Amino acid sequence: MKKWPIRWDLLFRYRMIEIIALWEGRLTTNHLIQSFGIGRQQASKDINTYLSDIAPENLVYDKHLKGYKPSDNFTPQLTRGHADEYLHILSRSEDMTITFKELDMGFDNTTMVRPLARNISPEILRPLVQAIRENKRVDISYTSIKDGVEVERIISPHTLVCTSLRWHVRAYCEHATGYRDFVLSRIRGIPSLEGKKVMGKDHDDKWNTSLSIKLIPDPRLADAQAAVVAHDYGMKEGILRIPTNAALIRYVLDTYNIDISVLDLDPKSQQIIVANFDELKPYLFF
Repeated sequence: MKKWPIRWDLLFRYRMIEIIALWEGRLTTNHLIQSFGIGRQQASKDINTYLSDIAPENLVYDKHLKGYKPSDNFTPQLTRGHADEYLHILSRSEDMTITFKELDMGFDNTTMVRPLARNISPEILRPLVQAIRENKRVDISYTSIKDGVEVERIISPHTLVCTSLRWHVRAYCEHATGYRDFVLSRIRGIPSLEGKKVMGKDHDDKWNTSLSIKLIPDPRLADAQAAVVAHDYGMKEGILRIPTNAALIRYVLDTYNIDISVLDLDPKSQQIIVANFDELKPYLFF
């Protein structure tokens, strides 16, 4: 990744230009206006300056799209071209380590263990983003982990979801006649946009069922040990409440390394358990 002596505010905007253009296939001044609270004149100036000073051959204007699209020779200059850069913007959890790597703070005694980014291409992600934005269906080829067989599915996607280890799209599946999670890295080929959605987010009962996961220290711990765990997790009155929805419960529990199928023999290893398991149980097994 090349470096230029660019002001921080401009650098963030130039990076947004690259990320949106690459992963959505369409960049307009509205992207910068809405993301950074700047005026249309400034947004237009940023795009023109990016093209003149950073990457003259990266973007081309498309009258049909009424915006810029990545050229055939698009090459990221200020970003890495990884799907996570775009997906983290969507989830409003921009990776701050990217920011701090650029700062000359004179302190480099920190590191971060990060999972390997899943294999996701712009050609796969763009149609899904467009389908969500335009309320359309998508024809995909999908390989399930169950049997490894590639099958065709027509889905109505409504939300991209980031978990601790992967990204998936929540969608209504016409074959299964229900809502399912489709792992992005298991989609093969290029998704094809179809007509309007059959079923949207409003009909996804699990998605629209709000719940709160209650975590507590393992009761087998001594009081002093339980107090340490409660402090570690920022519990209030010995309980950590995590608001979520029924469709995301398993992913939240995975994030906290909670295996609901076993009870560890060592409470010091288990540390926390689900206090309201009976309330959540109907949504955990299906």
